[in-house]
Amino acid sequence: MSLIVQKYGGSSVATLQKMQFVAEKIKKYFEQGHQLVVVVSAMGKTTDELLHKAFTLHPSPPERELDMLLSTGEQVSIALLAIALDALGIPSLSLTGGQAGIITTDLHTKAKIIHIDVHRILEGLEQNKVVIVAGFQGKNLQDDITTLGRGGSDTTACALAYALKADFCEIFTDVNGVFTADPRIVPQAKKIDRISYDEMSEMANLGAKVMQLRAVDFAHAYRVKVHVRCTFDDQEGTWIEEVGNMENAQVRAVTHSGDVIKVVLQGVPNRPGIAAQIFEALANLSVSIDMIIQSEGRETVKDVAFVVLKEDESKVKKAIEELRGKINFQNIILDYEKSRISIVGAGIASNPQIAYRMFKILAENNVNIDMISTSNLRISCLIPREKMEESVRALHREFIEEEKIEVETNE
Repeated sequence: MSLIVQKYGGSSVATLQKMQFVAEKIKKYFEQGHQLVVVVSAMGKTTDELLHKAFTLHPSPPERELDMLLSTGEQVSIALLAIALDALGIPSLSLTGGQAGIITTDLHTKAKIIHIDVHRILEGLEQNKVVIVAGFQGKNLQDDITTLGRGGSDTTACALAYALKADFCEIFTDVNGVFTADPRIVPQAKKIDRISYDEMSEMANLGAKVMQLRAVDFAHAYRVKVHVRCTFDDQEGTWIEEVGNMENAQVRAVTHSGDVIKVVLQGVPNRPGIAAQIFEALANLSVSIDMIIQSEGRETVKDVAFVVLKEDESKVKKAIEELRGKINFQNIILDYEKSRISIVGAGIASNPQIAYRMFKILAENNVNIDMISTSNLRISCLIPREKMEESVRALHREFIEEEKIEVETNE
């Protein structure tokens, strides 16, 4: 039988009743003879509640202490799941990220995994136990608890699947797989049966919340086969794996994100090296940048605009304050009323008709485009937030509902 790494998200273990349901599900796998390593997130909105408490006490809590605090949510989950399994007669072993041998970098709240010592997990499996590992966390070389960023339990699961040479990794969530758009906005959205790592990576980067971007990129780098499926039924979900080249470029999905901020630095000195200084300050704080526009120089100054995630707002403000002492720019604008919409599919940028159709649909819906970003896998537009949902529905009608999605592989 198989060695399987499973991950259950916060919505899957949000209540004790759901925790018991998950335990029953694990029992079925166990009784079929599978070896199981189960990664669990914090229950429901626990992480958000802990964050709220921290920021109520301090406008900018020390990140080391945030990691100490937030890691407790997953520790509650693993202990409760182990207790639920014991009630069903299933032997198990719960481990924190550090106890499971997950060693990370020193960067608190966004640490990266650098090594996994799996010997304790293997000991548990050899004793015929279900090994339950706290997601989202590890420890650095100083034995301090670290966390991997929001959604980090996905990365924990994919990393363990690689380290243990598991047959595959199952990501259990509250939806039936990866869809062509958010079903809450587009009821006609279709489940995608198979999707490439590259396409899934772009979708995760552009707002699809079904799986963390870092986890997809990790799975891709180490060829971990991933199955995204619903906790609460037995339907086949979406397999994320190597997919052969498609004969024709097609839009596979429409994604969106309202959790972005447009940042504009006005009157930046127009001389070599300024852009490097700006983005060095942001990179040093691990702020991810999506779209970047630099205006034509107005003799001695120019404007620089870029898009960041709202979760990085405090870091962006910190970087800008540092830049004030190094770069004499005139003004800063933070625009919270924008959203990013994207179409995703392998090779779509090579077909100029796809970009034209996207812009045409937005124009027909009276949507003004603020910024544009492209790659071989996606075309993204920054638009007014109030136009986000209608734009997603219009693009889905144009590219998905009126065109048959077909993946042809060269095998």
